[in-house]
Amino acid sequence: MARRRTRPSELAKLDATPPWETRVRPEAEPTTGPYDERDAPQDEIARVDLGALRVPVSAGLDVRLDVNEAQQVIACTFAGPEGTMQVGVFAAPRNEGIWEEVRAEIASSLNAQRGQAKERLGGPFGTELTGKVPGEGGMVPVRFLGIDGPRWFLRAMLVGGVAESDARAARFLDALRQVVVVRGTDPLPVREPVPLRLPKAVVLPGADGATAGSGG
Repeated sequence: MARRRTRPSELAKLDATPPWETRVRPEAEPTTGPYDERDAPQDEIARVDLGALRVPVSAGLDVRLDVNEAQQVIACTFAGPEGTMQVGVFAAPRNEGIWEEVRAEIASSLNAQRGQAKERLGGPFGTELTGKVPGEGGMVPVRFLGIDGPRWFLRAMLVGGVAESDARAARFLDALRQVVVVRGTDPLPVREPVPLRLPKAVVLPGADGATAGSGG
């Protein structure tokens, strides 16, 4: 008896390989920092385990957790005297980067706020985006970095003086290079934030964040 063909389910929209996909996909390129967990170096750098992210505890930088009203960790922020760098990880296709598309959307948003978005080619992690956002006392400089990995996309946003030059951002850029992404195997819609978790020793006093570690 012939079986009626059915439409693919919603899983077809996810980054995981649907069960009817049988073709062999090319192996993803090795990551060199930030690292996919399979390429994580065997070093002595202390890292805070946030589940999908393992972030370094760097000298001179605090590591803070950004949480929503439900006290779910949505990102982490490195903080120093001259500014901050927020890092978040999102689901992405297996073999297709999304930074170009995300960058265009961020630029459109900045320009709508008169943020004067500009692309910068040849940055330490490839093409970047710079601009300004409204802040205390006026417009504040921002810098967006995007890294496309195997089934994940890492976005970093530098705010303040550290967004204005590589020299001022050196500690932050070094910290970003040392991040390890643990994407996991759960299927997620493309661009969906990959869930983070609190370190076991951290208890949140409220919904506005908590300090996970300090570099001094």
